[in-house]
Amino acid sequence: MTSTEKIANAKKRINELERLIKYWDETQEKNINKINFELNNEKLAA
Repeated sequence: MTSTEKIANAKKRINELERLIKYWDETQEKNINKINFELNNEKLAA
């Protein structure tokens, strides 16, 4: 495997990791919003 191929593969892995990090951040944000919504509903119901 040449240096160019190694660099190309590394860039692909970096891009995949960046996409995963972005996905995890968005998922965590959605879960936080869902929890806040559920807590607000409990306060209104009480």
